[in-house]
Amino acid sequence: MTLSTTAPRTLPVRLRPGDDLRRALEAIVAAEGAAAAFVLSGIGSFRSAVIRFAGVDDALKIDVHTELLTLAGSIGVGGSHLHMSVSDAQGRVLGGHAGYGCTVRTTAEVLLMLLPAWRFTREFDAATGWAELVVAPNSRTGEPSASRRGDD
Repeated sequence: MTLSTTAPRTLPVRLRPGDDLRRALEAIVAAEGAAAAFVLSGIGSFRSAVIRFAGVDDALKIDVHTELLTLAGSIGVGGSHLHMSVSDAQGRVLGGHAGYGCTVRTTAEVLLMLLPAWRFTREFDAATGWAELVVAPNSRTGEPSASRRGDD
């Protein structure tokens, strides 16, 4: 049995202490030759975390150890859009957009879904004022035939 080169593929990864969560995941997807991926799940711990809340331009840097409770989002050509929730030592939970600078403390265990038939990019959307997801067929595979647009 031969698997299609356009079939989605799961990829479990473990990030190591000191890794920057977003940069590492973007690098892994690029190294796999994928132009589109989703983060299906993620757990772990951070030395420091960077979160941007909805409707706020500046991110909050959290310089204490936190637990990564949830992680989900998309990774494409030129970057990612990840949401996460973290908890501190008192169990308080914060969530929002995961920024660059989320530094792994002991581990981050992430399940990626690589989508070879698709290409994700982000383009400015005048209606939202943000760079939004643009979904298109991956020209290397020629499949699928329809383009789709999704918003934050």
